[in-house]
Amino acid sequence: MSDLVATTPAAPTTVGNCFVSNYPPFSFWKPECVGEVEAAMAREPDPDTTLGVYLHIPFCRKRCHFCYYRVYTDKNAAAIKGYLDASLTELELYANKPFMGGRKPEFVYFGGGTPSYLSADQLRYLADGMKALLPWDEAREVTFECEPGTLTAIKLRAIRDLGVTRLSLGVENFDDQVLKANGRAHRGREIDRAYEFARDIDFPQINIDLMAGMLEETEANWKACVSKAIEMAPDSVTIYQMEVPYNTTIYQRMKDEGRQVAPVADWDTKRHWVDYAFNEFQAAGYAIASAYTVVKNKAKTRFVYRDELWAGADLLSLGVASFGHIGGVHYQNHHNFDPYVEQLESGRLPICRALTPTKDERLIREFILQLKLGSLSLRYFEDKYGENPRVRFADALERLRERGCLVVKDDTLTVNRDALLQVDRLLQKFFLPEHCNARYA
Repeated sequence: MSDLVATTPAAPTTVGNCFVSNYPPFSFWKPECVGEVEAAMAREPDPDTTLGVYLHIPFCRKRCHFCYYRVYTDKNAAAIKGYLDASLTELELYANKPFMGGRKPEFVYFGGGTPSYLSADQLRYLADGMKALLPWDEAREVTFECEPGTLTAIKLRAIRDLGVTRLSLGVENFDDQVLKANGRAHRGREIDRAYEFARDIDFPQINIDLMAGMLEETEANWKACVSKAIEMAPDSVTIYQMEVPYNTTIYQRMKDEGRQVAPVADWDTKRHWVDYAFNEFQAAGYAIASAYTVVKNKAKTRFVYRDELWAGADLLSLGVASFGHIGGVHYQNHHNFDPYVEQLESGRLPICRALTPTKDERLIREFILQLKLGSLSLRYFEDKYGENPRVRFADALERLRERGCLVVKDDTLTVNRDALLQVDRLLQKFFLPEHCNARYA
């Protein structure tokens, strides 16, 4: 038996979302609550609440077999131009609403899809339009997601000129066969070329993504990927464990074949592979910064988008299917391209569903998200919510403490390595009863 595989019975990967990115679950957000986010926009902001901006760029060269985001591979230049114009119209509709309160964004995030699918000219057009409405010259972080095969030296220079401080390369794996089996558009030689270009331009932070448990991935391949990543010496590495949400081509294939178990690594194997990676990165001088990230210099490398969002920041979210958070209210845009664009062309915001969490749900949201960091301050929650987490979550904390998953000492709650590797599975222990075992998205 492999030295990385647990001796206990393996839990197979089945269909469904495992990664917890928000709370309450998205399936509880409702169209009838859209008026609540409209009311939140009409209120002045809490002056201590950070503002961030997210823009979803939904275009890709190919759709990966594990992708569950709203992406399009069939849009021509005219459709892309129409989408960029719609996104700028959306930002303009928000720009003068009271909730903005004269704030500038402290973080900006271009996600996808593939933001780097856009041409240098399209990127400049988009960024110039956004900055004219909401300057990000004071932003602490501007993040830009990239697919290596879409990058050239010219395009990377254009991205750097936008003010991007963190370039995030969606590597996932370095092996051409594994990349092909999972529907990735890029290949290994394109990773090397893009990374070299990016280093030459001197981005303040370069992050690469890896994914444990992909189709046809083996232990030998995983070890080689970790070794290659350490050799590249990026500023940070994000490591995900493969899951199979419902709206993926892997799930469609499972359904067609009548399979209940996904043809990817089981959860024990994925956790052991990530544990191996964490150990190797630590030996190379990296520090573990969350359940998914290692950083080369913890004092220098930050994830402002993550940390501010997990502490209740306002997120002005633009683009098809994107979800945001304004004045304590969650909202999501239309899921489909044409309705999104058409609604903005008619001068209306394209919000399709929303939810106002209760104070207790807001407390739960921040608590479970910050658990992913591996440690959190209990006093933070007492000061912000007037409630002691050791009392509010006494039963769940005691069960996890008895299992050796966490330690509470003075003001700090610390999650151990084993628990951190499966933290998303453990978070449901803090959910309200009505949210447990419900469909997440």
